[in-house]
Amino acid sequence: MSHRRLTDRVVIATHNPGKLKEMQELLAPYGIAAVSAGELGLPEPEETGTTFSANARIKAEAAAQAAQLPAFADDSGLCVDALGGQPGIYSARWGGPDKDFQMAMDNVQALLITVDALTAEKRRAQFVSVLCIAWPDGHVEEFEGVVKGTLVWPPRGTRGFGYDPMFVPEGFTRTFGEMTSEEKHAMPPLGKGLSHRARAFRLLSAACLAADAAE
Repeated sequence: MSHRRLTDRVVIATHNPGKLKEMQELLAPYGIAAVSAGELGLPEPEETGTTFSANARIKAEAAAQAAQLPAFADDSGLCVDALGGQPGIYSARWGGPDKDFQMAMDNVQALLITVDALTAEKRRAQFVSVLCIAWPDGHVEEFEGVVKGTLVWPPRGTRGFGYDPMFVPEGFTRTFGEMTSEEKHAMPPLGKGLSHRARAFRLLSAACLAADAAE
């Protein structure tokens, strides 16, 4: 399949300030001007999908049609092995209507205790991110990134957002909440593109942002 190059201006289809900041930082080196759905006053569509891919597409397509611009959306979450993949696509909802992620992390920890997942081996998890770009004419591109790791308790660090303070990626001793944004998602040569969103973005950039991407 040929890929379509993303140029000039894009809508970031999120109202989450943490995701918005990360996406803007990822797009900045490519000279892509990014405006958020919130800044344009676009409503948040109901996420009725049952997968990360479906929900990313819902958000991207809704923003692309409303703004008549290419729209860039992410759907991501934490999938805990011992909890059968929960909270998964409902990761944000575990924080309640106020998206209180301390409460969400407390809920994850409480459930891990109930299933006797107290050792590192029983606390395996992964962050999953699907990035979707939709154009007003209906063309869509999707890319998935995964980072595996272990959940710790109590949470550590005040950087990042969401479940970052309780997630230690494989090969590291610090949580995402203890890492700088450059450590977490900066691309080479500044960083290793460590996070799930950065890994998905590396695939996206190679397909839709590289100079030789197909028109």
